Amino acid sequence: MADRVVIITGAAAGIGRATARRFARDGARIAAWDVKADDPDALVAEIKAASPDGIDAVFQKVDVTVASEVEAAVAAVVDRWGRIDVLVNNAGILKDGQLVKWKDGQQVSAMSEQDFDSVVSVNLKGVFLCTRAVVPHMIRGGGGSILNASSVVGHYGNFGQTNYAATKAAVINLTRTWARELGRFKIRVNAVAPGFIATEMVQAMPEKVLASMVEHTPIGRMGKPEDIAEAYAWLASDAAGFIHGTVLSVDGGLVIGT
Repeated sequence: MADRVVIITGAAAGIGRATARRFARDGARIAAWDVKADDPDALVAEIKAASPDGIDAVFQKVDVTVASEVEAAVAAVVDRWGRIDVLVNNAGILKDGQLVKWKDGQQVSAMSEQDFDSVVSVNLKGVFLCTRAVVPHMIRGGGGSILNASSVVGHYGNFGQTNYAATKAAVINLTRTWARELGRFKIRVNAVAPGFIATEMVQAMPEKVLASMVEHTPIGRMGKPEDIAEAYAWLASDAAGFIHGTVLSVDGGLVIGT
């Protein structure tokens, strides 16, 4: 990955931050995107420190649901480094709730349209907007790698996650469709389907839910952000040069254990 240019969305925390460090370790130049960062300078310093050669890195405040922001950020990356080699569509949010919650013979709540739309906007539309903006530059540059964040719940659904599971299933088919469309341009498109990873977002889930997920995971633990970062790094590398249109589950066996 030496000197390759990598955009990572949702890079201020969790899996995205670990992924930025991992690519930097291999010498990539990093554009770390997020809607906010508590300390952007510290984030950039952390990314640079992960590289043995102190590679260049930049934080960009980007809302992936806004086309104009995405397109401006892509243009800035190309102005800075001349090309884009890898896009990691990692940004995602959770707004869980049952479709309809029924208790004692009556409805007590329902998933709001706002919660449904906001998750679809970030987790699905954001992937579309970022990829649409980046692909022309990859074509001009002779190829690249696009990596999309799906989830194991995109394979089998999950209680209380109508919106999230729907977006992650859709991302799988975006990946397969773009693999058919973009392979002729030497752009490889793959997805990673994490299991339950110990990020701030997941750890906010009810304790009994987390305990149940560990219980059903054959390897007996939650994943770490670094587990997913390693998968992204391998899929983007030349070592995975014939891997295209696949969905790699990184879940400690959760799917087979369910």
